[in-house]
Amino acid sequence: MKLTVGFLCYNQSSAPYLKLFLESLERSLRVWGGEVSILAGDNSDDGTSANRELIKAHNEAATYKIDYLDFQNNLGFAAAYNKLIGKASLEGSEYFLMLNPDMLIDEQAVKHLIQGIEDNADVAVLCPKILQWDFQNKQTTDIIDSCGIMMKPGLRFYDLGQGKKDDASYDRAEIFGASGAAGLYKLSALNCIKENGQYFDERFFMYKEDCDLAYRLRESGFNTKLVPESLVYHDRSAAVKGGLVQTTRDWFRRSRLTRSWSFVNQHLLFIKHLTKESVYSRFLIYMQCVAYLIFSLILAQFLLKSYPIIWRKRRVLTNTK
Repeated sequence: MKLTVGFLCYNQSSAPYLKLFLESLERSLRVWGGEVSILAGDNSDDGTSANRELIKAHNEAATYKIDYLDFQNNLGFAAAYNKLIGKASLEGSEYFLMLNPDMLIDEQAVKHLIQGIEDNADVAVLCPKILQWDFQNKQTTDIIDSCGIMMKPGLRFYDLGQGKKDDASYDRAEIFGASGAAGLYKLSALNCIKENGQYFDERFFMYKEDCDLAYRLRESGFNTKLVPESLVYHDRSAAVKGGLVQTTRDWFRRSRLTRSWSFVNQHLLFIKHLTKESVYSRFLIYMQCVAYLIFSLILAQFLLKSYPIIWRKRRVLTNTK
């Protein structure tokens, strides 16, 4: 049995985390002790060599060497991961562990994930319990970042438990899918649900692509399970920090580009999966579209520029169904 671990780097934003991330990953892989390869895809587009140099330095003393792939541009989350997953499949791996580099990996995390997927033949995806990491103060917390992706009617996706204190109340929850931040996938399942030769739909570029993948896996009959004993700690920049008011403030603090990507891709989810939803869910989707338009007209007029993009991508999605 072979495992491939894959992660992506971005410009200078990943560099501060890499040393701690790679050290924690190395420890967790040693505890597990199985056959593993590690793939690092560099999506940097600013000419930085910081990530490459950090990985090179790590490899000098590491038990598990990292295969570094410099894409020399930002391919986007979806396209870059498709390259890593495709390489893992060609190399004969059975499992692919996706991790963000802005994480700390518990020593027992990989062991629990592998044990979990071997013990559950009907499960194609496992996700660890992701808790928030206070990177600035170098402290782990007991605040949940994600216990997996959930879906409400209207194609409304959210991270289970995010922002709440971990009291084990979600440990036995039935989840819809794995967060793009961390998940262990059976490559046999991913190969079954490819669209146009792609695992992640590259039309999403970045944001919501994990929701689309989770939807397609579930639609094809593949189940996802949370492994609460497997812990990772994530310094997620887009994490929910509180209630509605704080969430709204956090949204306005994000860059316009980030908000535009998320806005476009939420509409792509609507377009792509609308006809598979119930009448009630479709009604909610239509209501959300109206609400998004009103919101854009009044509070975020820069998002109006996203509608021509949505229209162009809608035509592509419609023509490839």
